[in-house]
Amino acid sequence: MSDRGTNNHSEVTDFILVGFRVSSELHILLFLIFLLVYAMILVGNVGMMTIIMTDLRLNTPMYFFLGNLSFIDLFYSSVIAPKAMINFWSESKSISFAGCVTQFCLFTLFIVAEGFLLAAMAYDRFIAICNPLLYSVQMSARLCTQLVAGSYLCGCISSVLQTSMTFTLSFCGSRAIDHFYCDTRPLERISCSDLFISRIISFSLCSIIILPTMIVIIISYLYIVSTVLKIRSSEGRKKAFSTCSSHLGVVSVLYGAVFFMYLTPDRFPELSKVASLCYTLVTPMLNPLIYSLRNKDVKEALRKSLGKKYFCLILS
Repeated sequence: MSDRGTNNHSEVTDFILVGFRVSSELHILLFLIFLLVYAMILVGNVGMMTIIMTDLRLNTPMYFFLGNLSFIDLFYSSVIAPKAMINFWSESKSISFAGCVTQFCLFTLFIVAEGFLLAAMAYDRFIAICNPLLYSVQMSARLCTQLVAGSYLCGCISSVLQTSMTFTLSFCGSRAIDHFYCDTRPLERISCSDLFISRIISFSLCSIIILPTMIVIIISYLYIVSTVLKIRSSEGRKKAFSTCSSHLGVVSVLYGAVFFMYLTPDRFPELSKVASLCYTLVTPMLNPLIYSLRNKDVKEALRKSLGKKYFCLILS
């Protein structure tokens, strides 16, 4: 590979996903953990989408957003988990150049879309609590569709920009990506290009994505807290806060993990991998649990659905 220094990235046909630097004996344990978590993601998110689509009582803006959140969680975890599990058993741990581009592109699309969708959900809770009488008018089906479509559009634009910027770098050194999936920082570490402009653009993109969504979420919750504190009855305050606690929990886990990962210095790659696990697998696993355990409507719909299936099994 001595002549790679003058070659373009197009000559790179594949990469090696190093994954976790642990003994081979622990690979089996990690595989089983990944398998269990991914199974819970599939069951939880598919179940959540099914309940929302089949129960007419959940035909509201909040559950429309929640159904899309489950869809996003399901797909971006599916972009990462299967390949990571395969690599626990693979000796080469390779991923093709096209496969790496595809994984990077899809993951960026869905993770950015989730950020904007969480901001839309915060706005929905703000209208529901601060302007309940105008809720059905302001959160119309058309606006909800536009907010969700806008989230996916922002994800697509960000994905195209980030992917094209990352994979126009020259990879003339090692092909080993010190991560369990294709991500910006591990790819930059093996690039021989000047990263100054790339990092400036990447930082600008992250700022454009994170700042507006965080501002919407923070302002929405400031108004929500202000409104809830004006409610005289403790029962009313508790009910109002309970409608927001699930969303706030999801936001905290996702943004906490993202900030931790990108603020961790490059000399601690293993910490970055642990933080990545939080938002690639742990968050998609927890989201259905958080919303189902803390939401009376979802629990009732789930109980009704399971009751019907149990009744049909008895009859059969």
